[in-house]
Amino acid sequence: MSWTEAPPASAGPIEKVLYEVKKTIVGQDVLLERLIVALLARGHILVEGVPGLAKTLAVKSLAEAIGGDFHRVQFTPDLVPADIVGTRVYNQQKAEFQVQLGPVFTNLLLADEINRAPAKVQSALLETMQERQVTIGRETHKLPVPFLVMATQNPIENEGVYPLPEAQVDRFMMKVVVGYPSVTEEFVVVERALARTAAIQKIIDPQTLVTLQEEVDRVYVDPSLIEYAVNLAHATRDPSRVGLTDLAKYVTFGASPRSSISLVLAGRALAFLRGREYVVPEDLGDLALDVLRHRLVLSYEALSDEVTPDLIIAKILANQSFPEPAGRVR
Repeated sequence: MSWTEAPPASAGPIEKVLYEVKKTIVGQDVLLERLIVALLARGHILVEGVPGLAKTLAVKSLAEAIGGDFHRVQFTPDLVPADIVGTRVYNQQKAEFQVQLGPVFTNLLLADEINRAPAKVQSALLETMQERQVTIGRETHKLPVPFLVMATQNPIENEGVYPLPEAQVDRFMMKVVVGYPSVTEEFVVVERALARTAAIQKIIDPQTLVTLQEEVDRVYVDPSLIEYAVNLAHATRDPSRVGLTDLAKYVTFGASPRSSISLVLAGRALAFLRGREYVVPEDLGDLALDVLRHRLVLSYEALSDEVTPDLIIAKILANQSFPEPAGRVR
């Protein structure tokens, strides 16, 4: 069923949110689905794509549909950590310092072109994502709930950028690569640009989203699927263990244990989004590329042979057999 159709009366709140966002977003079904998965799984998402693919509009529309706050920060080389997390400002009238919270205190934060800011700013944001709190002076401030960071990076420019440290990019649950729209989709994009933009209606509120996150926590994951996720992560560290000895020279460091955790958590959210109370192997298989691709550190030999993380992961997936489907009937 197409997301552009009217949602059926039986559709759940998350499905209705997706239908609402599709009023302004043409195509990008994978990106929107992954955004919802990240929200439900309490994760963060890194998006790579050329300019003009509606990445900002997707997050803003999603924020409006869930009734949450939305902030966008354009990352530039002159940015400092205080511009993100906040700082202390001296009040002359009261002769005291007061805390001014930064844009990170929101429900959905878009970190636009994160690789244009220096490492100190990137680290401040990534630490906030991990700890979900900010310490300014001697005071610790909790971030709002729910909280999602969507960071974008431009793959076509290499000058004036600061690549994300491999150890820190691991804190993103998923990395989604967004491509150009099809001819038909781009026609609809231009057609909509000539008309009045459809207003996004608030479908749920942040508290409802928190309740949905708690429902996702109850989705059943069979131990065989946990084993499958762990085996995938181990195969990226040592491809020879799954019979891919020729790939071993291309991998310097494989996926960390965060990858297997993220894959299971994201798979649970995807199962919930698809209307199930249990995870099936296809849920993990559909998300494996997005969860693993940014966690591989490749060798110079891989660069010279034009071997990409996606190629390595695809070969590992082809070599790994799915466990027998297992679910719990309630």
